[in-house]
Amino acid sequence: MTSRRDFLSQPAPENYVAGLGRGATGFTTRSDLGPAREGPSEDQIKAAVAKRSAQLGLTEPKEDDKDDDERFQDPDNEVGLFAGGIYEKDDEEADRIWKEVDEKMAKRRQKQRETREAAERDEYERQNPKIQQQFAGLKRALETVTDEEWASLPDPKDLTGRTKRARQARMQRFYAVPDSVLAAARDQGQFGTTVADDGTATTTADGNKDGTVTDFAKIGAARDKVLRARLEQQSQSSGIATAGGATSIDPKGYLTSLSNVQGAEQSIGDIEQFRKMLKSAVDSNPKQAASWIAAARLEVAAGKPGAARNMIAKGCQHCPKSEDIWLENIHLNDNRNAKVIAAQAIQANSHSVKLWVEAMKLENDPRSRKKVIRRALDHNPESEALWKEAVNLEEDPVDARMLLAKATELIPESLDLWLALARLETPENARKVLNKAVKKLPNSHELWIAAARLEEQLGEGARRPVMKNAVKFLAKQNAMPKREEWIGEAEKCEEEGAVVTCSNIIEETLGWGLDEDDDRKEIWMEDAKASIGRDKFATARAIYAYALRVFPNSRGLYLAAVDLERNHGTKDDLWRALEKAVEACPHVEAFWLMLAKEKAGEINEARRVLARAFKQNPDNEDIWLAAVKLEADNGFTDQARDLLKTARQNAPTDRVWMRSVAFERQLGANEAALDLVQDALLLFPAAPKLWMMKGQIYEDLGKLPQAREAYSTGVRAVPSSIPLWLLYARLEERSGNVVKARSVLDRARQAVPKSPELWTELIRVERRAGNAGQAKTLMAAALQQMPRSGLLWAERILHLEPRTQRKSLITEAIKKVEDDAVLQVTAARILWAERKLDRAQNWFERALLLDRDAGDTWAWYYKFLLQHGTEDKRRELVAKCVLNDPRHGEHWQAVAKYPKNAGKGTEEILKLVAASLS
Repeated sequence: MTSRRDFLSQPAPENYVAGLGRGATGFTTRSDLGPAREGPSEDQIKAAVAKRSAQLGLTEPKEDDKDDDERFQDPDNEVGLFAGGIYEKDDEEADRIWKEVDEKMAKRRQKQRETREAAERDEYERQNPKIQQQFAGLKRALETVTDEEWASLPDPKDLTGRTKRARQARMQRFYAVPDSVLAAARDQGQFGTTVADDGTATTTADGNKDGTVTDFAKIGAARDKVLRARLEQQSQSSGIATAGGATSIDPKGYLTSLSNVQGAEQSIGDIEQFRKMLKSAVDSNPKQAASWIAAARLEVAAGKPGAARNMIAKGCQHCPKSEDIWLENIHLNDNRNAKVIAAQAIQANSHSVKLWVEAMKLENDPRSRKKVIRRALDHNPESEALWKEAVNLEEDPVDARMLLAKATELIPESLDLWLALARLETPENARKVLNKAVKKLPNSHELWIAAARLEEQLGEGARRPVMKNAVKFLAKQNAMPKREEWIGEAEKCEEEGAVVTCSNIIEETLGWGLDEDDDRKEIWMEDAKASIGRDKFATARAIYAYALRVFPNSRGLYLAAVDLERNHGTKDDLWRALEKAVEACPHVEAFWLMLAKEKAGEINEARRVLARAFKQNPDNEDIWLAAVKLEADNGFTDQARDLLKTARQNAPTDRVWMRSVAFERQLGANEAALDLVQDALLLFPAAPKLWMMKGQIYEDLGKLPQAREAYSTGVRAVPSSIPLWLLYARLEERSGNVVKARSVLDRARQAVPKSPELWTELIRVERRAGNAGQAKTLMAAALQQMPRSGLLWAERILHLEPRTQRKSLITEAIKKVEDDAVLQVTAARILWAERKLDRAQNWFERALLLDRDAGDTWAWYYKFLLQHGTEDKRRELVAKCVLNDPRHGEHWQAVAKYPKNAGKGTEEILKLVAASLS
């Protein structure tokens, strides 16, 4: 038998309460514990559970005891389902593990998720661009819209329903009302209105029950009377009344005056309010002249000049000592009344210079004016302004001199009077006058400048050291002006034609206040540049002369002085400046070369200059090459060849050898040139130009394999030479080997990674081969590496993008590349194609300011002027081009260095390049 107990014999489970499952409650006998009690109610159980949950932090206490049924619909909401459960350590450990699992899974998919989200976002933005991006190109195009085009834009359609309302109004029908209805409505409670002969309106009413009858004819006549009265009033106020009471009105002038009055009313605003304010100011302080003047001007603005005159007259009575109010009264009256008012004003203010001058201006004949001024001088003998007016009225110099002599006695501190008297005196007397003036005004430097100018007029400006004495005297008086003020005085003398005085001022005062420790040379060069900028070339010349006396061996100062003479001086001045430069700096070959170039028109003089240069610089290659160029340009080929041979022996440099090869090529002796270049490459294997010359000679001879070998060997010897790579690639492309040309340029880009020229050439190769897509791909890669390359932007805008996008692209390019001459020329060409000629010309001028050495810019501008410019403008451009002598540019160098164009001047090269452009 089993040992298991039967069910009834088994012990009860822990916490077992008999009958609790079926709702029965436990009980005890009274004999054990006393009377029986009830168990906890349902509400008490819920309250206990909620209290326990709040203590464990599983739920938040709520004021409302109602259950949220929606909580129990969420299987993940454990708060609602297990609000009474106990959160144990096992639960916490499980939550932590699941959290780590979730984080690890999310981290593992993070990159893929972010990449996917970014791709989806980009695709959405591409398919649904913003309105701002859609209209970006059109918004850029708005900057080219002129005011006339903007004003001519049509008005937008009416979207407010006004058109619909107007259409409905047109569809309405109206019916005529009988005259009896209108008459009854008119006569009911109406009054008749008539106009008297004097223009005043009167209103009458009689005993008729229907009111008086209106006479429309009389009303029209009365209207005419009122208009005529207003016209007469306007004519009287404007001073056009004629004798006998008749009036003559200009209708246009009347309408103009009315419009002026209306504009004044609009500008002043509420005139009545201003009138009340000014009346209050006048009444509160009648002795203040400004209030009376403002009140009078308000009446003038309101179109009431009569009231303004009355107002200002009252002001003169209250403020008789104010010259401003008297002047305002004079200006408001006509000439006849103004004279009377001026007499009254002078009687009240006899020492007012302004009133005397105004009274003098009221007189018409010179005699009366002189009379008024002399009476004014009786009352104001020490007024400088009155003496000046008196002197200006005199036509005889003798009388003017007498007046000035008297004036200087009464007003010895007036500088202007002393200077005016000195100008009217003879030279000897002028010296005496200036000496007296210096005694009276010892601190005035203007008197010393006047004395120096007087000596210059007499032809003794260089012999009499007036300015030297002036500096000593003013320094002793502690009245020496600053150095900048002296430069200003020198420029003023130059402007008035006193060049010697200008030079003397600079010579004696330029170093004032500067020590040897200061950067005197830089300061003086800046002063000279500033004077040149103000077109004061004599002052700048004097500054350079003084600076060269202090720094006699300064190459920079001599170069600046020579540049000044070349641009703003004569040929003799330039020769003298260069002679001084070669004497002071005999070992600077640049001065010798410039002097020889300037005297190239006289071959014997140029030879003598170069001979002197050889003595000072025996083995200088620049001088040797200059001598060769002189002989070659003048047709002495044998002498030039001999000089080159001697130079190769005495100054064996790569430049001398290259010039020798180029000279033979220009003469057409390709075999001799080939021998020379091969000998030169033995001495200078790293000279890229020699390799280029060798390949070009083989091309001229038609030996393409040898040319290819020369270029190939050259790029291996000098891999950093960009022109050599370009020649090699172009040779392959001309031979039909596009694949080989592409390979050459790829090797070149590896040797010189960031070269806009190489990238551009590769893009052109693809474009010429018909691979437009590949060209655009290469252009994108190139611009990513070199976004500030104007050459690349120009190639893209002109050849890779449609014409409609050029303006937006050029705007974007200029924002990224601000100062690039190639890009500026591209912008000018785009505007030229759109027939915006003025703007295109401005862009060409900008490009020339950025880079004057770019020959292509000059050529494009000249081609533009050939079509749309004047002969004077073309002549001016050619002169500037010859002066700047450009040397670089893709098209310019190809034409200038062609052997057949050797010996041609800048003007000829310019025209040849302009003709080759397309």
